[in-house]
Amino acid sequence: VVAVEESGPAAGNSPYQLRRKSLLPKRTASSTAGASTSTTEPFGHRAKRARVSGRSHDLPAALAEQYLQQKLPDEVVLKIFSYLLEQDLCQTACVCKRFSQLANDPILWKRLYMEVFEYTRPMMHPEPGKFYQVSPEEHDHPNPWKDSFQQLYKGAHVKPGFAEHFYSNPGRFKGRENMLYYDTIEDALGGVQESHFDGLIFVHSGIYTDEWIYIESPITMIGAAPGKVSDKVVIENTRDSTFVFMEGSEDAYVGYMTIRFNPDDKSAQHHNAHHCLEITVNCSPNIDHCIIRSTCTVGSAVCVSGQGACPTIKHCNISDCENVGLYITDHAQGIYEDNEISNNALAGIWVKNHGNPIIRRNHIHHGRDVGVFTFDHGMGYFESCNIHRNRIAGFEVKAYANPTVVRCEIHHGQTGGIYVHEKGRGQFIENKIYANNFAGVWITSNSDPTIRGNAIFNGNQGGVYIFGDGRGLIEGNDIHGNALAGIQIRTNSCPIVRHNKIHDGQHAAHVSTFYINFTVLTGQYCNLLVVRHLC
Repeated sequence: VVAVEESGPAAGNSPYQLRRKSLLPKRTASSTAGASTSTTEPFGHRAKRARVSGRSHDLPAALAEQYLQQKLPDEVVLKIFSYLLEQDLCQTACVCKRFSQLANDPILWKRLYMEVFEYTRPMMHPEPGKFYQVSPEEHDHPNPWKDSFQQLYKGAHVKPGFAEHFYSNPGRFKGRENMLYYDTIEDALGGVQESHFDGLIFVHSGIYTDEWIYIESPITMIGAAPGKVSDKVVIENTRDSTFVFMEGSEDAYVGYMTIRFNPDDKSAQHHNAHHCLEITVNCSPNIDHCIIRSTCTVGSAVCVSGQGACPTIKHCNISDCENVGLYITDHAQGIYEDNEISNNALAGIWVKNHGNPIIRRNHIHHGRDVGVFTFDHGMGYFESCNIHRNRIAGFEVKAYANPTVVRCEIHHGQTGGIYVHEKGRGQFIENKIYANNFAGVWITSNSDPTIRGNAIFNGNQGGVYIFGDGRGLIEGNDIHGNALAGIQIRTNSCPIVRHNKIHDGQHAAHVSTFYINFTVLTGQYCNLLVVRHLC
């Protein structure tokens, strides 16, 4: 209904008749200045007539807008939204409440997310140096795909041939102009140095060979691929160390990829200084969820060397290497947690020359040599590790090495459990040492470890053997079920043995049956007594 307030000749005219009055002559400036609001002035209601005619044209648009926002089925709206990229989708969500709900549909964001990042599960990045994948059904928020997209959006992408495709198709990627694409990892690292982006690099599916990757800034580099990410992103070198971390790379992050050193000449001596990962002085990178392999018969897969070298290596698989798996030396430190270290040609872990790592919850097994070897003043804190089925001892200590081994399981060694020799030391506390082919603990050649509070049982030979001028403190252990002596002491050895519970040995004539009802036996008296019972 249109209210018409005027009177006079034009009062009965329809809006269309009023519009035809636009053919009348225009008012002059003087007549305009002198115009009044009198209802007899024929020109006094032109503004109202324009407003009426405009409203008649707006009605179809308003109906269309109402239909689009309220009546159009969700399936149709979602189909339309599926053609939008992420920035347009976010803008669409600002239109109305219904559009906001539909534009946040997880299926839309999953499609966009997998197109950009390739992950088949959302990769969360809540803080620097921390990444983990989640199951969408179990995530706390209703749309983890969008949450992860926001956390990862500022990264650059590396994929062979993709940079040219991206930059030659600007229409296809309209709205993603702020994303950067590189063909090689070296190019992406150059972009970080030139401050083109903040340093988050996604390395997409593929094999990247013989790139010179020297990291001297706190970059973040992570594999991006569907399924098990680390299997699909492979970085290898045939001539030099695959990754070298140098001073300035503190807080750098490398994760979710396979890192290989695979030289053509696997035995050449010039490869002695080349590794999959080389971590040098004064740097503390984070290595996470990586598969690490070296086919070189010299050197090691991971070498951590020098004062201030203090990486954090977690959830990595260091296996099937043709030399040492993890090598820590020259006052290096670091935290090594939840790694799988297996089937390496030499020790799974070497620690020497005042290296002092913290090693927790590692699974060290089926080594073709010793499981853990500390020597030449090597130290370290080993906690809750599972060390088993290594060809020689599970844990070997020599030459003034002094590790601390707490609450580990050392078992099914093809030779023995713990072997301390040539003036080795160490503290072995509250471990389970069992089912080893030879002795659970061997101490010899002027070595002086502390063996306290351990359960040493079910050995195929004896529990603790001390011989060849061995010493040490054997205290408060539960030694039982071994095939031979619970404790055997001979050949000028002189340990302190006290408060042990030694019982249920399978060989009744050995020292295990003698100690069960006695308390403290120390020094040479203990030595002579044991020798008498062994004769």
